[in-house]
Amino acid sequence: MLDSRFIWVAVAVSLYGAFTYIRDTIRGVTSPNRVTWGIWGIEGLLAFAVEVQQHVGLAAIVTLTFGLVPCMVVVASFRNSHLAWKIGPFDIFCGVISLVGVIFWGFINQPTIALVSFTVADQIAALPTLRKSWLAPSTETAQAFLMGVINTGITILCLSKFTTAGALFPGFILIVDLIIFIVIVTEMGPRFRGEKIALH
Repeated sequence: MLDSRFIWVAVAVSLYGAFTYIRDTIRGVTSPNRVTWGIWGIEGLLAFAVEVQQHVGLAAIVTLTFGLVPCMVVVASFRNSHLAWKIGPFDIFCGVISLVGVIFWGFINQPTIALVSFTVADQIAALPTLRKSWLAPSTETAQAFLMGVINTGITILCLSKFTTAGALFPGFILIVDLIIFIVIVTEMGPRFRGEKIALH
């Protein structure tokens, strides 16, 4: 396990990833899916509150960035609103299902169960961006998701003890960020469809 002070490295990595994504969004290079990022913001902030109740410690600071950064991405997306990814029925469906997890938390008011529901909802919220990465990888910033893999990995290694409360949320984020990163970098979708890959 890493010294708990390495959590600040994770925070720095997260902020760097956020900077690259927001920068590319403002430039019109990246087109965020507002459903994914909006729900990630809500769930990240709520998961932070749950982790504070569970006394997770400094690792909860990274979870806080999981809430604040998506909110900043959504705000940045309105800078070039004409370039924003068009929301379709699939995105709306995933958004509604994800929000059910938040509502579920409001009714049961049990921290551990809430964290589990947030984690599941978070993965569902990621599906629109995963689908977009498959369809149009050039509209995403792969580096931001790589930074997500690194910072969640550090976060898990900084846990003083391995618990569901501390590892579940960052662990699943690590997995989904890694999958999205690979799909973007390899341009897996266009290659699978036999489309011509542009040289970078």
